[in-house]
Amino acid sequence: MKKEVRGLIVKREDGSEQVNYDDDNFPSYINDGWIKPNVPWAKVPHFHEDVELMTIKRGRLAYSVNGRQIILEKGDSIFVNSNQIHYTVPLQEEAVTYVIFIARPNILNSSVAVEMQALQPIVNNPKLPYLRFREINENTEQMRDIMLSLPDLRRDPFEVTRRFFDIWSIILRQSKNYGMLEEDAQTDNYTRSFKSMMYYIQQNHQGAISLDDIAASGNISKSLCNKVFHKYVGDSPVNYLLNYRVRKAAELLRTTALPLSEIAARTGFNGASYMSEMFKKSFEITPRGYRKLWQANAQEAGSRSS
Repeated sequence: MKKEVRGLIVKREDGSEQVNYDDDNFPSYINDGWIKPNVPWAKVPHFHEDVELMTIKRGRLAYSVNGRQIILEKGDSIFVNSNQIHYTVPLQEEAVTYVIFIARPNILNSSVAVEMQALQPIVNNPKLPYLRFREINENTEQMRDIMLSLPDLRRDPFEVTRRFFDIWSIILRQSKNYGMLEEDAQTDNYTRSFKSMMYYIQQNHQGAISLDDIAASGNISKSLCNKVFHKYVGDSPVNYLLNYRVRKAAELLRTTALPLSEIAARTGFNGASYMSEMFKKSFEITPRGYRKLWQANAQEAGSRSS
């Protein structure tokens, strides 16, 4: 942690916050903080991939999430989902005190099953920008007690992880109570991720693409990326990319007179020989043979129509 920016909001060029984690090797930030009007960390819109939780210890403030202001009183908590635009708005001259917890959800990602069943239905859920826990909510007291225990544990990654699992269990329970985790909604989450990854491949197939890049474009892990591709196309994302490049090469062979080296460069293959090898595996014919066959078919079709 950088002590000189503790409590402040440091932004990257894209407007996202660079979270000042307590430990460089563990993506978690916990602070026993305070806020009042005109301090540098008030009314600063920002977002981050991490989820954020705040519990009010004393006073009253507003939390703006995607333009909507949520009032929080003593004992209330709020969960702000990943990549939501949010900021605090002081409502009184006296200092409001709180506990804030910012963490990467992947701390909890012990397996693909956990990611699919517990993390992605929350993190990628467009219906769930935030959850508020108030006095009338049955989960509020448990959430408050866990949050208030965190400052004493901030240097203990194991204990923080344990509490984070408890917090996530409450978030899941609350989301189910609100009808936000229906099976159709979960399926839609994976469909959106898959469409994003397909689009990324389509737009970037000419350059070097890794499995990390594909998974990041769908905002999911590499292991879940593999599972989603197998679910929708019955193949791995790497093979999908390779087949897409081969199909684009076939398109250029049919419609242009470009040399094989240029076609390889335009479709992301590392040289004409590698492209030819992969092409023959897919079409059971060499690129040159494929081009000749299509030219012959085109000439035959032209002679029949004349």
